[in-house]
Amino acid sequence: MSKFEERYEELTNTVKEAEEDLMKFYEKGNKAAGTRARKSMMELKKLAHEIRQEIQEIKNEEL
Repeated sequence: MSKFEERYEELTNTVKEAEEDLMKFYEKGNKAAGTRARKSMMELKKLAHEIRQEIQEIKNEEL
């Protein structure tokens, strides 16, 4: 599995986890799910930042 595929899989899994917890929080008022959703959102932010850096590095190598 390539680095891109690993990153993409990690990103999609985190989105799915966040979606499940967000639904539990908003629809059922589950406070623990809200905490997990916030954690997932921070993980998404971190992953997005790492992916953006990788993209920029690849672009800079091509020049």
